Amino acid sequence: MEDLDMLVEETKDVLALGDPQRLQAYLDELNISEVEALIDELPEHGATFIETLSVNRAVHVFGILDFPTQARIFKKLSGPRIHRLINEMPPDDRTSFLSELKGDVVKQLIILLPPADRKEALALLGYPEDSVGRLMTPDYITVKEHWDVTRVLEHIRKYGKASETIDVLYVIDKDGKLLDDIRIRNILLADPDTRVEELMDGRLIALNANDPQEDAINIFRMNNRVALPVVDEQDIMLGIVTIDDILWVANEEYSEDMQRIGGTEALDEPYLDVSIMHLIKKRAGWLIVLFFGQLLTATVMEHYESQLVSVVMLVMFIPLIMSSGGNSGSQASTLIIQAMALGEVTLADWWRVMKREIISGLLLGLILGVLGFIRIYAWEAFSNTYGEHWFLIALVVSISLVGIVMWGSLMGSMLPFILRWFGADPAASSTPFVSTLVDVTGLIIYFSVAAALLTGVLM
Repeated sequence: MEDLDMLVEETKDVLALGDPQRLQAYLDELNISEVEALIDELPEHGATFIETLSVNRAVHVFGILDFPTQARIFKKLSGPRIHRLINEMPPDDRTSFLSELKGDVVKQLIILLPPADRKEALALLGYPEDSVGRLMTPDYITVKEHWDVTRVLEHIRKYGKASETIDVLYVIDKDGKLLDDIRIRNILLADPDTRVEELMDGRLIALNANDPQEDAINIFRMNNRVALPVVDEQDIMLGIVTIDDILWVANEEYSEDMQRIGGTEALDEPYLDVSIMHLIKKRAGWLIVLFFGQLLTATVMEHYESQLVSVVMLVMFIPLIMSSGGNSGSQASTLIIQAMALGEVTLADWWRVMKREIISGLLLGLILGVLGFIRIYAWEAFSNTYGEHWFLIALVVSISLVGIVMWGSLMGSMLPFILRWFGADPAASSTPFVSTLVDVTGLIIYFSVAAALLTGVLM
């Protein structure tokens, strides 16, 4: 933090000199991440920094900014700088930026591109919004299987600078069909006369351009790769996706899931950049749904009003009953959502998950049921709080806890599967939603058990 404060103060001193050349020399000496931090700390000078930096470094800084910051800076840039930025940006970063802009602005920017780049940009923008095709770049190195290592190295020297990465080379046939990928270390360690086909191992992993980006995250997670090829339905190679883009998407997916689990719609931009009205709009929908859900709780209590009047002590344990069921449901829901996100659980595993949650919910309920029984017994032993029928009251609470915790675990684990089945985001089975659902059903279980055990005795 102290280093950042010093950096900000130094930058303010350089800005105060009003010398563009001095500022460019100063900024070009900083790391890309330091310039990004300066834009966050001095947002009013963000456009000045991008305008002043050398074009190559400006492109790299601009590429790692979040979209709201990019949009804010972009509006203040000069025409020549916009032209250079759009033309120098890597195709995947350019696609990501253009996809966030409005139609008319996109058309104006695409016109600035050379014909080949314009065709490339339009092709990438043609893929579905959350597909792998939006992430890929067409800048990569391909080789033919009959080439020897000497020719491959000459090819890399000639075209390597224009490639997103040369860590991996891609073997294609005469029709552009992807045959295999080869790591550069295998090329460097091979004899010059070795042919590419001798280095191929057939362990190819590829993405489809129409695959969801979330699937790509899981594939990268399961495989030690810095880049993966992207193909169409005929296995024709279209581009590559690199790990930096996947990490960016994974961070966005994580942020959206955390917001949905908290019971709100995902924010499209950083919290402090969102207007109050937009924030209210994002949160109000879920709050209204949960409000009506909680109204059902009041309806259930009204239905059992006569039992509550007869045994007032039952009211004392309502918070305990509701929170225990909600907590167990939230635990199960969170575990399953995370397992789905990591690819550990699929729709086909619903029956295995259900069996596990029934067993674990029953055991967890027994633990809490025993604790509840002990609590009532201890209070009765020292204060005679519950009277001569304390045992029945303890039994009602204990049995209810067993049933409610098991039910909460079952509901919390199955809701993500139900949502995934209908094509919705499992994260939408958020903690508040699960808690509200289990609250209502938990009260029904509690009062049903009480009616069964206490009717004719206390009711």
